[in-house]
Amino acid sequence: MSSPPLVHDRRPDASALVPLYDAVGWTAYTRDPDALARAVGASHHVCTAWDGDTLVGLCRWLSDDVAIAWLQDVLVLPTWQRTGLGRRLVDDGLTRYRHVRSIALMTDDRPAQHAFYAAMGFVDVRDRPPLHAFVRLRPPA
Repeated sequence: MSSPPLVHDRRPDASALVPLYDAVGWTAYTRDPDALARAVGASHHVCTAWDGDTLVGLCRWLSDDVAIAWLQDVLVLPTWQRTGLGRRLVDDGLTRYRHVRSIALMTDDRPAQHAFYAAMGFVDVRDRPPLHAFVRLRPPA
């Protein structure tokens, strides 16, 4: 299986986004498909990968394009995982934001997630004093 080409700034609609987000178990996003489409549409940079008409990978970023770029979502359809597609999607954004001082992300506590981001050069701030990270999450509705 050869990896599909990356497409910059093609903003998928809800009909393409929902199957991808559902396939990786991110159902909190898919409860409101219109909000998901708005969020992706409002992102600073979006990189996608398509197999024909099927969205198989997506990486989206939020940024001021000077001081901070936030890696918000990296998703790869399970049948395309472990092919290097996720790395290609993240690398695209890292190249896009190479001039930005800080690149940040937040992820869950799965070892595979930690290993993926560590392999991409990210460090967990809890392991890097004096850095601290804080987040304020709204309780689920």
